[in-house]
Amino acid sequence: ASFTISLHKADNTTVAIKLRPDLSPSCRIRMKNVIRSELKIKPGENVTFTFTCSTPEKYFITEIQKNIDCVSGPCPFGDVHLYPPGLPRLNRTYVWDVKASTKAGLELKFSTSWLRQIGPGETCPDSISYDINSCIDKATVNIGTFCRNGSVSRVKLLGGVVMSLHLPWHLPLTTSGFNIANRASIKRLCIIESILKGESSVTLMSPNYPLGFPEDELMTWQFVIPPNMRASVFFHNYSLSNCERKEERVEYYIPGSPSNPEVFKLSDSQPANIAGSFNMSLQGCDQDAQNPGILRLLFQVIVQHPQVDENVTHLVDLSKEKNMTVTIHLEGWPSHIPLMSEPICLICKDPRTCDRVLTLTSGAVYRISFLCKDLSRLRITAERGIGCMDIRWCQRKIYSLSVPKAVTRLPIRLHKFIWKLLATDLINVEITSPSLKLQQHVPEQRCNTSYSYSIVSATPETELNVGVFCPGGSIEKIQMRNNITISLKTFGKGFINESIPQDLRMSFVPHIKDECIFTVSPNPKAKVYLQTPNWPYGLPPYVSISWFVVVPSKQTARLGFSKDRMGIACETGRAYVNIKEETLGAEEIVRREDELLPQPRNMHHDFWVNVSNCKPVDKTQLTLQFWVTFADKQIDLGIILAVVAGAGVLTVIGLTVYCVKKKKKKTQNPMVGVYNANVNTQMPGKKGLFRKGRQNNESHVYAVIDDAVVYGHLLKESNGSVAPEVDVYRPFDGPVGSLPPSPPPFSFRKDIKCSLNSEEEPLPLTDTDQDNYTFAHQKPGQSEDNGDANKKDKGDTRVPLLENKEQDGLVG
Repeated sequence: ASFTISLHKADNTTVAIKLRPDLSPSCRIRMKNVIRSELKIKPGENVTFTFTCSTPEKYFITEIQKNIDCVSGPCPFGDVHLYPPGLPRLNRTYVWDVKASTKAGLELKFSTSWLRQIGPGETCPDSISYDINSCIDKATVNIGTFCRNGSVSRVKLLGGVVMSLHLPWHLPLTTSGFNIANRASIKRLCIIESILKGESSVTLMSPNYPLGFPEDELMTWQFVIPPNMRASVFFHNYSLSNCERKEERVEYYIPGSPSNPEVFKLSDSQPANIAGSFNMSLQGCDQDAQNPGILRLLFQVIVQHPQVDENVTHLVDLSKEKNMTVTIHLEGWPSHIPLMSEPICLICKDPRTCDRVLTLTSGAVYRISFLCKDLSRLRITAERGIGCMDIRWCQRKIYSLSVPKAVTRLPIRLHKFIWKLLATDLINVEITSPSLKLQQHVPEQRCNTSYSYSIVSATPETELNVGVFCPGGSIEKIQMRNNITISLKTFGKGFINESIPQDLRMSFVPHIKDECIFTVSPNPKAKVYLQTPNWPYGLPPYVSISWFVVVPSKQTARLGFSKDRMGIACETGRAYVNIKEETLGAEEIVRREDELLPQPRNMHHDFWVNVSNCKPVDKTQLTLQFWVTFADKQIDLGIILAVVAGAGVLTVIGLTVYCVKKKKKKTQNPMVGVYNANVNTQMPGKKGLFRKGRQNNESHVYAVIDDAVVYGHLLKESNGSVAPEVDVYRPFDGPVGSLPPSPPPFSFRKDIKCSLNSEEEPLPLTDTDQDNYTFAHQKPGQSEDNGDANKKDKGDTRVPLLENKEQDGLVG
C-alpha cells in the first residue's frame, strides 16, 4: 500500500520516518523507485511512498514535531490535534515544542482522562505516555513522565514547554487529550494539580527524578480533596543537596491552619489527617559548587474517609522501661510494601502526625490513635536491650523476660518481642523457666502453643542457633556464652490470654566452659526429646554442649539415642559423647565419633550428657538427638524379704534388751559414793602408781559408782533439779543430811594428770565396775578424827578408787 503525506507550510510541522534502533534494514522505503532507509517530510511538502515489506511497524517509527512560537506572535491556544492525518500505522511520537516568555505562564490542561506520574523504567499499561519538559532559556527540566487514567489534571509551567505523546502503532488515537492555555507568570518552576476523589492515592516525584531538582528552584503541588475526606502525606524516598545558602524545605498551605505556611524538613514526619484541599511546595537552596549533591523527592498522598474511632486514643506508658522500642506497622513490614490499591492503615502520635510505621521509645508516655478500618492488619514488633559489663553489678539481678502490659493492652497483635542480652567475654547468660519450663521444638515433639522463643548465641565471628522453644516442657534452665538474642514470636490471636503466666527470667552468671548447658527436669510421665543446637545444620567445630538431667528419687530414667553413630569423620581433634551419673564412683561412658553410640540404658541417678565436636573433614556437621523416659523403680522381692526379716530380728533384740534393763532397774537401789576420810580406799597390791601426796593429786574427786544411777543432773526432786557438785574436795563442816551430794556428770570431770617416770610402764589395771567399794556412815563425834586423818594422808601414795576408775578408762 502507498501512503501520501501532505504538510501545510503554515503548520510548521515536520514528519520523520526512521528505522528502529538495533534492527537490520530488512525493510526499506520506496519513493519514486528510490529505495531508502528513512524519510523526512518538511513543511509544505507532499510525499507519496511505500514499504518494501508487509509489516513495516516492526522496523520503522514515526516522529511528528510541531514548533509553536508564542514569543513573536499569538499562540494557537485551545485543543491540540494530531496532525497530519493519513500516517502509516507505525509507533508514533508527537512533539509540541512551545516557545514562550519567562514572564508568562503556560498551562497544559488534560481532559477527563487525567494523568498518573510514573518513575524511571516504568511503562504504561496501554503503552500511551506523556513526557513534559520545561524550557527556561537553554535549560531543560523533565517535569515527569505520565500515563493516562490518573489524578493529575493540570500542569502549569514557567516559560516554554516541550510536550511529547507516545502512541503504539495499533491504537488509532485521534485526539491528543490536552489543550494549551495562556496564564500569568507563576513565579516558580511549575505547578502540578492533582484532583483526588473518594478513597485514593497518588504518587508523585520532583522534576528530573531520580536526578537532582534544579538549584534554588521552587515548585508546588496543588491537591484538591473533598471536604469530607482526610489526606496524609508520606515521603518514601528523598535525598538532600549540599547547601551553601538557604535550607531545603517543604512548605504546606492548609486552609484553616493558624500557622500557614507550615514548614517541614524532608526528614520530618509529614502532615497527616488533613481535612480538605492543601498545597505543598518544595524549595531548593544555593548548592556548593564543588560538591552540589542531589535534591530529589518521591512521595505519596493518601485520601481516606474519617475513621469512626479517630478520636479514640490509647495510652502507651513506656516511662519506666529502659532500652526499649515499640514499632507498630503493617503485617509483612518491612519486606512487604502494600499496594496502592490496598486500604491504608495509619498510626498517629497526634492528630496530624501519622504514618504507616510508628516507633515509640522508652522513657516517655504516648497517646496514639489509629486511622485504619481493619486493625487486624497491624502488628507490633518490640525490642529491649539488657547489658552487663561488670559481673559485680549484675550477678544478683534477675530480669523478667515477659512482654510489658503497655504492649499487650493495645488492640494490636504482637508479632515479635526481641531481647538482646549483651555481656563481656567472661560473663554468661542464664535463662530459667521455673514453673512453665521450656520444650525444645523438634520434629518428634513440635510446639503447638500460640508463641515460641527463638534463642541465638552470637559472636562477631560465629552464630549458634540454640533452638526454638515453647512453654510447657522439661527444660528448667539454659546457660549460654556470648551475646544472646531471644525472640518471642506469636502465632494466632491467643497470645494475650496465654501470656499471663509468662515466667521466663534471665540473669548474668560467671564464665562457663561449655558453649551451652541445659538443665532438664522432665515430667515423670513424659518422653523428652533433646537435640543439639544449630539443627539441622550441625554444631560448629570444637563446640561443646551439655545436658544435666534430673532423675526423681523414686524413678529410673532410660536414655537412648535416635541413631547408632554420630555420622561424622574428624579432620582435627575428636568428637565425643560422654555420659555419667551424678553419684559417687559412677562409671563414665565415653564414645568417639568412630564408635557406636550407647544402646538405651537405665539411669538411676541424676546424670550428665555431653557432646563435644571436632573439625569434620567435610561440610557435614555433628547433629545428635536423644530421648529420656521415666519409670517407677522396681524393688527385688528378695530384698524386700531380707529387709522384713532384718526388721523382725532387730525388734526381738530390742524387746529383749528393754526387758533386761527394766528388770535390772527394779532390783537395784540408787547408790551414791561420798568421800570419807576414815575409810581406807587403797587398792591392795598396787603400790607406787602415784608419787604425789593427797594434796598434790586429784584422787579425792567424786566418781559415779554404778551406771544404774543416772548422772546428777538427771536426779530430780518435785520442786526442781539438784545441781551437781563439782570441783575438788572441801572439808565437810556441817551436819549430814538425808540425801548425799550428787555426783558430777562425766563431762564435768577434770583431766587426770599423771607424773609417771618416762622409763616406767604403768601397771595393768584389771579392775571392773564390780569391785568392792566401802560405804561408811560417819558416827557422832568423829569429825575431829576426820581432821586428823586428813593430816595423816598428806604423804599417802595409795591409789583411791576414783583414780583407779579413770586410769582403767584410759587403758581399757
